[in-house]
Amino acid sequence: MRLDKYLKTARILKRREAAKELALQQRVEVNGRIVKPSYEVEVGDRIVLRFGTRILEIRVLDIQKQVSKANASLLFEVISEKKIENKE
Repeated sequence: MRLDKYLKTARILKRREAAKELALQQRVEVNGRIVKPSYEVEVGDRIVLRFGTRILEIRVLDIQKQVSKANASLLFEVISEKKIENKE
């Protein structure tokens, strides 16, 4: 499954377009590499997202085309979540 679609299906981001933009801005890494929205996500991948003042690191546990809102959190596990200070 494409990275942008996975992030939307797993309800990590609300819209697929937002996931696509994040990847195009080089703010998404999979297994230590910056990837494009079309990257094919596999079970076991470690995804790092940088958005706003947060850095979210997750591990892909499952890939499904459709999932209910209640079961979306079963598709991944959060490894770490950090807040970064805005230095202005």
